Amino acid sequence: MDIKKSFEKFDKQNSFIRETVNKDVKGSQKAELNRKGNQLFNSGNIEAAKRIFMTTGYSDGLSRVGDYYKSQNRPLEALRMYWMAPDKTKAQPLIEQVAFLLQGLIAEDNPLSEVSETSEEQEWEQELNNE
Repeated sequence: MDIKKSFEKFDKQNSFIRETVNKDVKGSQKAELNRKGNQLFNSGNIEAAKRIFMTTGYSDGLSRVGDYYKSQNRPLEALRMYWMAPDKTKAQPLIEQVAFLLQGLIAEDNPLSEVSETSEEQEWEQELNNE
């Protein structure tokens, strides 16, 4: 089974798939590519810069691309860049936002969980009042 082919259908959906860094890029070539990526980024060609930064694993560049995506209200793409950087300080607030959203979606899909939670809270309060 070719895993890459399995995920090709998600390519146009900007799905959250971690890509690995090319280990064959040598030091001098990596520095040259990072300079080119910085030039592209500074000139506004964010996507080309992102591809270079992903290839070289340039964490500062990936983090700056994440900042750009965050400023463009693209939090999942920002999180993806921060995760690859890795920049946990910037990733953590986005992870918490995603967790909060998921909790809300789960609660919407299962309204009984709120009711049973409320019942449990009421029982607990009654026990405290009876003591």
